[in-house]
Amino acid sequence: MASENHSQENGVQNGMEVAQVAVVMVPLPAQGHLNQLLHLSRLVSAYGIPIHFVGTTTHNRQAKSRVHGWDPSATTNFHFQDFPIPPFDSPLADPNATTKFPSQILPAFHASIHLREPVYSFVRKLSSTTRRIAVIYDSLMPYVVQDIYSISNAESYCFNSISAFSLYSFHWELSGKPALSTEAEILKEVPSSEGCFSPEFEKFLELQEGAKKFNSGDLYNANRFIEGFYLDLLAKEKTTGTDKLWAIGPFNPMVIPEKRDLNSHHKCLEWLDRQPLNSVIFVSFGSTSSFSDEQVKELAFGLEQSEQKFIWVLRDADKGDVFEGETRRSPLPEGFEKRVEGRGIIVRDWAPQLEILGHPSTGGFMSHCGWNSCTESISMGVPIAAWPMHSDQPRNAVLVTEVLKIGLEVRNWASRDKLVSPAMVENVVRRLMDSAGGEEMRKRAAELGDAVKQSVMEGGATHKEMDSFIAHISRQNISAQI
Repeated sequence: MASENHSQENGVQNGMEVAQVAVVMVPLPAQGHLNQLLHLSRLVSAYGIPIHFVGTTTHNRQAKSRVHGWDPSATTNFHFQDFPIPPFDSPLADPNATTKFPSQILPAFHASIHLREPVYSFVRKLSSTTRRIAVIYDSLMPYVVQDIYSISNAESYCFNSISAFSLYSFHWELSGKPALSTEAEILKEVPSSEGCFSPEFEKFLELQEGAKKFNSGDLYNANRFIEGFYLDLLAKEKTTGTDKLWAIGPFNPMVIPEKRDLNSHHKCLEWLDRQPLNSVIFVSFGSTSSFSDEQVKELAFGLEQSEQKFIWVLRDADKGDVFEGETRRSPLPEGFEKRVEGRGIIVRDWAPQLEILGHPSTGGFMSHCGWNSCTESISMGVPIAAWPMHSDQPRNAVLVTEVLKIGLEVRNWASRDKLVSPAMVENVVRRLMDSAGGEEMRKRAAELGDAVKQSVMEGGATHKEMDSFIAHISRQNISAQI
């Protein structure tokens, strides 16, 4: 139905068919950002709107190779636009760095500024065959889209890749921590930005801030059922320069297909199929976290001593180019895998996180609290053992543990420079997986997940907000089955 509406709005201009509207996605070349805009592309394309996902050849390949829950190649109106950029350094992560911010991918960030000219040229060319273009760009990519304001039929929308809670807390901190309403008192518990970013990244951020030219509105991978209060504060105070915002998350698929392709059925999913309900804790720290060898061993001993079932994704942090060069392989304690055989699985490569979290045998998630991981865990109704590493993650941890009350803290952010001992790991795993308190969190997480799922279904609040955004960029009332 959506595609029919779209085709009816096409016209003819200078002998060429003219599409009513097209969307151009401009992601930051880092997995957590690529993934969010790729999932948003799925939602927008369901309305029959052509999607152009622009980026470097390497990072578009990365996005396609890691997507799960759906297949972009099966969508006829989805197009990857690959652009070459100059070579850039792609060093390994430093597992012993005092600050855990992933500085190894900063050369890729800086190289991405060379997308400015090809992206502008592409949008300008597209503008001749499209009545209206909506450019959705990552909040860390305004430098690349700064020239698009000169294209008369193009608008730009800033996508904020972090939680509304985290974004508002950063704003509150930078504003000198003014007086808060009673409902926002929890912000006083949020740790400062100290240790969250590297000086090099802050310089990159200044470059992006200085390039902001225009903004027609803001998009969030957020859900009003979870963060409505903070979304309202962001709009009221116009923290990003506009009061037009749409909270249309979670972006990830909410229902995992039961029938899987046996050829792509990951071994850990087969193992999960044989485990009892809510009996497994999933341990994964995202694509940019890197542990020292000593911390890996402490974590291993803690999981072993907990006597709980687990899946542990133990892979090194992404480099700027994930397809080139060597990778680091963290050693495990001697005999560990043999001792936990049948009770735990170690995954050394990319794991299907969404499918693992959506599996009925998964009852907990030890996570770095990246926003992708938080939204996926919430939407699948899985409580979190929070172990933040950098960036917005300490703030997301507060949202999960103190606001939503669906998680436990592994260690305090103030103690981030200290090793997490086996006893600490054992304690939090047992509390989450094998205690009355953990069961209560699981119940709350399941209820929250159900409410979020209902909101994205047709007739739900988030679905209506998505309809509102599509109507805004299309200047018409259309809907789609998502």
